[in-house]
Amino acid sequence: MRLDARRTTGLRATVATLLGGVLLLTGCTAPPKEQVPVRSSEASAVTDGAPEGFEELYGQTLEWTGCDSYECATVTAPLSWDDPDAGTIELDLVRTRAEGEKQGSLLINPGGPGGSGTDFLRSVASTFGKPLRQSFDIVGFDPRGVEGSTAVECFDDARKDESLSKDFDPSTDAGLSAMAEEARAWAETCAENTGDLLGEVDTQSAARDLDLLRAVLGDEELNYLGFSYGTQLGATYAGLFPDRAGRLVLDGAIDTSLSADEISEGQAVGFENALRAYVTDCQAGAQCPLTGSADDGMRQVRAVLDQAYERPFPTSDPDRSVTQTLAFYGVAVTLYDQGSWPMLTQALDEAINERTGDTLLYLADVYNDRNADGSFSTNSSEAFRAVNCLDGAGDSDPDAMRAQAAEIEEAAPTVGSFFAYGGVACADWPYPPVEQEFDLHAEGAPPIVVIGTTNDPATPYVWAEGLADTLSSGVLVTYEGEGHTAYGHSNECVSDAVESYLVDGEVPEDGTTC
Repeated sequence: MRLDARRTTGLRATVATLLGGVLLLTGCTAPPKEQVPVRSSEASAVTDGAPEGFEELYGQTLEWTGCDSYECATVTAPLSWDDPDAGTIELDLVRTRAEGEKQGSLLINPGGPGGSGTDFLRSVASTFGKPLRQSFDIVGFDPRGVEGSTAVECFDDARKDESLSKDFDPSTDAGLSAMAEEARAWAETCAENTGDLLGEVDTQSAARDLDLLRAVLGDEELNYLGFSYGTQLGATYAGLFPDRAGRLVLDGAIDTSLSADEISEGQAVGFENALRAYVTDCQAGAQCPLTGSADDGMRQVRAVLDQAYERPFPTSDPDRSVTQTLAFYGVAVTLYDQGSWPMLTQALDEAINERTGDTLLYLADVYNDRNADGSFSTNSSEAFRAVNCLDGAGDSDPDAMRAQAAEIEEAAPTVGSFFAYGGVACADWPYPPVEQEFDLHAEGAPPIVVIGTTNDPATPYVWAEGLADTLSSGVLVTYEGEGHTAYGHSNECVSDAVESYLVDGEVPEDGTTC
């Protein structure tokens, strides 16, 4: 599998919010009486270079409405960028206005694929540095297929809940067959409930949407801050439109030259390393349930996961228990941010010493965006699967998957098994992967700042090195630390590098270490 890189900054912000005891922010939906048009001068759409047949969409005028303390709008985009007559979809936008002299819009993406940029902006707007808030209208958007935009639809909540809790043993023929049957059910249901959109949610189409957003916002060039999968989206944009790329910052980078199988193996190692860092930190404290050496502690975590497979942990909800899949999600979600490590300690203490799983279940629900009533607050699981299957499926040959599984588990013995057999997910997808139409090197683009964190679990540091090398104008900035992505929760060195470039165009020195 690929662990959901949508769980990037957006997830980190969510976990931090939950740990702080603060309620999750809701969507941009205010009572009708609060949704009033925003009367102000707006930049005219930039229609130069509009693709043939899409000139009218590039020239559309946005009507912004007040929604809580933000402004919201809807953009009409084509269903297919290959066929102007195929129909249209809607893209959901939210923004904060520049607090000072505006120099344009800054579009942001939290990752995924499947992360909501509108939710993300509401969660982190106040954490963005003052230079950004002063200089830009900061615009979050839900990419095609995601949440408030025209969205991918698959299982109902109950069936989705069941699926996200299931355990499989693909090392056996029966287990692999059961996993494949479940993946087939996803494919068939998504196709039935989503229709033609399901074949149009690839990253290249989303990058073309980015250019449409740039145009209707009135910007000659795209200024962009993308996290995790958002770096793939930004790099794809630069490869498609190098002459329209403005100042791009890609934080928590995905190396766009890697295959789906290579990404799975890289993530396995990334999470293994992050878990070891947690174990070492935990054992240095007084309340750690893990004993012995770091190797012993890693084996104890694996024992918890194995027990969940043999005998799911009971919880205070008599209708729910913690399966191995849920236990893994509960562990993994805390590794995105070091501030969440105490909650993992609590969860492991319950599992090891009390044989219960309440905290693990809570954390798994955070990861899956599951509400207490069994509903789901987002469609991120659906969009994640749909986008990845179009961007590039892993090898689904059983022998090849088993060979790769052995390699992954050797490299990441504690968590590697959860990253194997990723090819199953897309083996029966109703649409084939799209052909690459963009230049991986983005020749002709201005400097693109790529940020990597040295012990990032979801997007390992070597990916940032790889993307910076792949991009002809890539500039690498390294943050030495733990967790996923760096801007907004690391140090002043990173903040200065990001803000000085986006606001003033000051390119950091390649190889800068923070």
